[in-house]
Amino acid sequence: MKLNELKYAEGSRSERTRKGRGRSSKGKTSGRGQKGQKARGKTRLGFEGGQMPLYRRIPKRGFTNINRKDIVIVNVEELNVFDNGVEVTPELLIEAGIIKNVKDGVKVLGEGKLEKKLTVLANRFSESAKKAIEDAGGKAEVI
Repeated sequence: MKLNELKYAEGSRSERTRKGRGRSSKGKTSGRGQKGQKARGKTRLGFEGGQMPLYRRIPKRGFTNINRKDIVIVNVEELNVFDNGVEVTPELLIEAGIIKNVKDGVKVLGEGKLEKKLTVLANRFSESAKKAIEDAGGKAEVI
């Protein structure tokens, strides 16, 4: 047997049903049942037969800004896992398991105490974080 001679098993495949194409396609009602809205035409998405649809029953509040920035937060005390003199980048934070991904940027906050001399590269710094890094003898650089 060759690859070009392969055939489907007998009875495993059948013609697709062409609905709404008259009696010849699947006999009489063409697989749509008898009368009724679904036999005659389509209803729009979310239609519930005249009942107030779900998307109108549920209350709507507030608004979501589509242009918002998703900033990942890192506290100064979490940077103590690195050795002295290391240049801490967002990629290094991912490798160390401190953050999962960068999203729209990394912001360093001043929670806790930093005991290492580090050069920290991030998108944003809080004033207290900048002060904590510089007090430990390091540098805070904005990317």
